[in-house]
Amino acid sequence: MANTPQSKKRARQNEARFAVNKARRSRIRTFLRKVEEAIASGDKEAATAALRAAQPELMRGVTKGVFHKNTASRKVSRLAARVKAIA
Repeated sequence: MANTPQSKKRARQNEARFAVNKARRSRIRTFLRKVEEAIASGDKEAATAALRAAQPELMRGVTKGVFHKNTASRKVSRLAARVKAIA
């Protein structure tokens, strides 16, 4: 339990930051899920459009500190390869 005023403030800040990051992560996952669904349906145009929408969201997560740069790049790369592989 937080005792000092500084640690109480820190606890409040951590809760607020956690809520913001959770919302950002959830938003990014939604974009990724849309790409996954488009790939699963086999619709190349929809998958390409979904990937184009998801890419900046992922990178925004990097600048906001939600994801590591390499993690986001890896996800984009793998999704792009899967979209490209759709016949």
